[in-house]
Amino acid sequence: MLTKRIIPCLDVKDGRTVKGVNFVNLIDAGDPVELAAIYSENGADELVFLDITATGEKRKTLANMVQNVARKISIPFTVGGGISSKEDVNILLHSGADKVSVNSAAVRNPKLLNQLSNEFGAQCIVLAVDAKQIDGKWIVHLVGGKVPTEIELFDWVAEAEERGVGEILFTSMDHDGTKNGFANEALAKMSDMLNIPIIASGGAGNMQHFADTFKEGKSDAALAASVFHFKEIDIRDLKNNLAGQGIPMRV
Repeated sequence: MLTKRIIPCLDVKDGRTVKGVNFVNLIDAGDPVELAAIYSENGADELVFLDITATGEKRKTLANMVQNVARKISIPFTVGGGISSKEDVNILLHSGADKVSVNSAAVRNPKLLNQLSNEFGAQCIVLAVDAKQIDGKWIVHLVGGKVPTEIELFDWVAEAEERGVGEILFTSMDHDGTKNGFANEALAKMSDMLNIPIIASGGAGNMQHFADTFKEGKSDAALAASVFHFKEIDIRDLKNNLAGQGIPMRV
């Protein structure tokens, strides 16, 4: 059985790691390069680095920061934020990223997913999806969760798999930063639908929430930010706890 992955997320704005609740009220959480090095040393399986204002501010992810992070770590590393072309992806992969995460640009131009998968391979392409429930339906949002679409979550991830993405990073905006647990019902539905890995994001507050998303949500990986940034949960302790519950972990 494949081991489950624990993935700290570094949301970066203006060169600093930040964290908010429901995508707003951001507070400083430290230097992303320093945090990346700590997580790599402390047993994280992967890292995700998201320039959370790159799309909204119409600028590209800073390749030099990616280089600095990549020099410090020895684990796989996904980079997202403002990626809208093969050229963007090429720069980031050459800067040291192992994978790229695309979000808003793919919704606006779904063929981008085909182009990126064909050019770089599905294993490099992660579709990030931010969604919240509106009138009982999970609705995809763009530009850091600021712009609602008319697209339903499950339709979009099914299309994305057909277009060649290798992984889905699903963030529940309703759960983000609340520390009340992941959106396991939606995650389980996606896992049953798709044949590619699903990363759960939004809502981690304690160790049991991670166990629940692996068991109930059928998630392949769990991503979190504040519980790691503010040292509320130690990654090695978390992985030992999960392994003790029979969840396959790399410890």
